[in-house]
Amino acid sequence: MAEAAKWYVAHTYSGYENTVAATIEKAVENRNMHDLIQEINIPMETVTEITDNGPKTFERKVFPGYVLVKMVMTDEAWHLVRNIRGVTGFVGEGSNKPIPLTDQEVASLGVEKKEIEVSYQLGDHVKITDGALESFLGTVEEIDLERGKVSVKVSMFGRDTPVELELDQIERVDD
Repeated sequence: MAEAAKWYVAHTYSGYENTVAATIEKAVENRNMHDLIQEINIPMETVTEITDNGPKTFERKVFPGYVLVKMVMTDEAWHLVRNIRGVTGFVGEGSNKPIPLTDQEVASLGVEKKEIEVSYQLGDHVKITDGALESFLGTVEEIDLERGKVSVKVSMFGRDTPVELELDQIERVDD
């Protein structure tokens, strides 16, 4: 059943996000529904504010009033989340048919990190496998695993041009 789990957005009263998430987790634990409701997430960002007393860093909710729930959408799971105090409904077409987030939306929110195995190193010859420069050849100049980016020097019109790509947009080419 884990394959059918998708991310859904539950709308909550503003300020109740942490309470709702904790209550869902407790209900899942009590009813042993780990196979249906797998993860709860409140997207947060770190903000640094410059005050008179110097910089102050704190966590802030990216989407106040919303909680992300990775679940298999069954009647039982829907009722459990929908009947939690503070939940006003799901984001979607009407209150009875929630729409899951797309893989692209999940990736852009940074909710799930997908691990990419890098089979190339600095100086390796690579081929671009995706994007506007697909099938161009180049040389790896820099690898930034934290940001998920790689810098490749590509020869275009007789000039070497640095191009920034996603880690999974290139593959190593054997000389």
